Amino acid sequence: QVQLVESGGGLVQAGGSLRLSCAASRIIFSLYTMAWYRQVPGKQRELVAEITSGGDTNYADSVKGRFTISRDNAKNTVHLQMNSLKPEDTAGYYCHAKRYTLPYNEVWGQGTLVTVSS
Repeated sequence: QVQLVESGGGLVQAGGSLRLSCAASRIIFSLYTMAWYRQVPGKQRELVAEITSGGDTNYADSVKGRFTISRDNAKNTVHLQMNSLKPEDTAGYYCHAKRYTLPYNEVWGQGTLVTVSS
């Protein structure tokens, strides 16, 4: 069973930083595009940042310049460094893995809560 386990969430004051980590198991990690999504109750889950198997990155406009996604293929881990956090960044953050080559596969983590106080 493929597994994604997130860690690093918590409570932080506005302007502070947090680093989320997602450890993957039972997948060929280097073949997957990894991403972080976030969701607030009552709203759709939205893409925060993604990093392809080749290392290309993409960010939501709302986090550009503040968040950085990175991956360590040797450790099957993806990180999201979040700086200059704002109260509107408060959400559940979910790790996502997707393989675009055969055999196609897609996995979600259970999520980790980030709360930014004003």
